[in-house]
Amino acid sequence: MYRYDELDQRIVDERVEQFRDQVARRMAGEITEDEFKPLRLMNGLYLQLHAYMLRIAIPYGMLSSTQLRKLAHIARTYDRGYGHFTTRQCIQFNWPKLEETPDILAELAEVQMHAIQTSGNSFRNVTADQYAGVSADELEDSRPYAEIIRQWGVLHPEFSYLPRKFKIAVTGSSNDRTAAKFHDIGIILKKNDAGETGFEIMIGGGQGRTPMIAQTVREFLPRHDLLSYLEAIMRIYNLMGRRDNIFKAKLKILVYKLGIDEMQKLVEEEWNQIKDGPLKLPQAEIDRVAAHFAPPPHETVESDARAFDIHKFESPAFARWARTNVAAHKQPGYAIVNLSLKPTGGVPGDATAEQMDAVADLADRYSLGEIRVTHEQNLVFAHVKEADLHPLWRALDKIDFATPNLSLIGDMICCPGLDYCGLASARSIPVAQRIGRRFADLDRQLDIGELRLKISGCINACGHHHVGHIGILGVERKGEEYYQITLGGNPAMDATIGDVVGPAFSSDDVVDAVEAIVTTYVKLRADGERFLDTYRRVGAEPFKERLYPEKTDAAA
Repeated sequence: MYRYDELDQRIVDERVEQFRDQVARRMAGEITEDEFKPLRLMNGLYLQLHAYMLRIAIPYGMLSSTQLRKLAHIARTYDRGYGHFTTRQCIQFNWPKLEETPDILAELAEVQMHAIQTSGNSFRNVTADQYAGVSADELEDSRPYAEIIRQWGVLHPEFSYLPRKFKIAVTGSSNDRTAAKFHDIGIILKKNDAGETGFEIMIGGGQGRTPMIAQTVREFLPRHDLLSYLEAIMRIYNLMGRRDNIFKAKLKILVYKLGIDEMQKLVEEEWNQIKDGPLKLPQAEIDRVAAHFAPPPHETVESDARAFDIHKFESPAFARWARTNVAAHKQPGYAIVNLSLKPTGGVPGDATAEQMDAVADLADRYSLGEIRVTHEQNLVFAHVKEADLHPLWRALDKIDFATPNLSLIGDMICCPGLDYCGLASARSIPVAQRIGRRFADLDRQLDIGELRLKISGCINACGHHHVGHIGILGVERKGEEYYQITLGGNPAMDATIGDVVGPAFSSDDVVDAVEAIVTTYVKLRADGERFLDTYRRVGAEPFKERLYPEKTDAAA
């Protein structure tokens, strides 16, 4: 993973001291909350319902065991003993004291971490595939390009105060695990006819009030032109994006208003003026950054299928976990292990300080000291010997991180909702917990198969409900919490936005509604069909009939 050089470290250290002074002035009453707000936001500090919340960047989702131990220490020392992993591969602490936040940032700087630009109308944490560098289905490792973008974009003076927050994802796989088509800029590695590596550039994706799928603005961009082309896009957005209406300020609205052809014309014109300037990426610089992501020293080990099969035969629980939570590695004899942060009835994405410490120890023992964070609020060990899978499973089970539910209905994405967030319309965590308990039978989850359920507590869609196979959106109606359901969303390369099926359900009824959707699917599915396949084949009507029988009867 990338290591700070002297300049990186100085920038982060200086930023900590600047913020320490800003907090001191706020505590002394020398600046108002309105004056302090943009300063704290640019350092990752929100004011939520009950307390401040600090969001810490984990660039492209990579952590060392040392960094994870520091996060555990922060949770234990400055918060309430836990952290929350987010859909932007970040971690949030929900209860820091304002006066202690500079000390938290100083401790983060000791392990080359920060909270710069994790909030506010700025360039946010760059996300990437959690399997980057180890998955056989990728064209090339996307992490070096994510790091190059991070170095270019963080504290970029021209883009520090954009019309609205701005998000970029990079993927090197045709099996997109980053939701690239729902970002302001989605970058997909590809090869041209000459076999050269470059990028497809997509713009204008996003969720929130007006969900949109990104559109291709350039089919193939040579890799040495990456930064200049991104700069051209950002300049057009910075100049033409609306600042008079927060709901119409995102890049997706500008793309929708102008149309992709006009947007492409403007970007290309801007790019032609700067592409041969200092932003052209030298191959030496690409190689320098890529060297930080060279494959680790894997041992030459033989795959022992017989021992693996014996463990699965002796332990059906291990067999179930291996089926759902273990993925193929490009290195023979190794595997990718997914740590589920979704125990039955738990809070999706939460990890206690003790669990983080334990994961750091296990990473040192079994995964070369490296941890990955996924945008689906789980963790990954990317370098596990197949021979270590059984002892690792036993150790993960002891800390409640071995629930065999990856990509199943229990593996929900869920935002903090009204339990924490001042923007939320309804609670989302209790709904997720109740759904988890309803579908606690893991054999039943396996029988249902792949089903991505995502929950947001408000229209801002931090829980990605628009792209859930089943999406749940919390809404407020006359002071009560209700939940609108969408079906058929998908964040992958064949992206779709979910369809609203009908009127919202009360808090008392929403879990039964999910049950009705699942049972309807099971009755309708053909052999081997996932929920999404069935929904695309039969449409919404059978589900509406089951969810709203009184309307069906009235129509008849």
